[in-house]
Amino acid sequence: MPKYMLIMRATDETVTAYEAMDFEKIMNDMGAFNEEMVKAGVLVAGEGLEDAADSVVVDYSTETPVVTDGPYGETKELFNGFWILEVASKEEAVEWAKRAPLAGPGSKAEIRKVTELDQFPQDNEHIQKERAWRESTGQL
Repeated sequence: MPKYMLIMRATDETVTAYEAMDFEKIMNDMGAFNEEMVKAGVLVAGEGLEDAADSVVVDYSTETPVVTDGPYGETKELFNGFWILEVASKEEAVEWAKRAPLAGPGSKAEIRKVTELDQFPQDNEHIQKERAWRESTGQL
């Protein structure tokens, strides 16, 4: 079954709105949503991220990568966390995303299909090494 990443995105306005909300309610709503996905057997992974102000950005635009303190130059859309779901289709991933407790100004979820190992050339040395590593760690 394919995997999809649901990426939590926010703006500065979203962050400000969440700061005014009851943290206990946010935790309970998110926990209930996560529990629902666990019970349905679709949740593979999920994590939230620390404040973007504490991030580091590595910019590869020049020959030598440039490292700067984060967040990005403009914080119009921050990446705040993610879920990885194993579902039958993009449509099913969309249905789960529509139920996520992410209400608020500027709050969005981006849904992207995760590229599977089998989609890469299997005769590639590095793909073979990754497959061996995944098999040795029980991921395949």
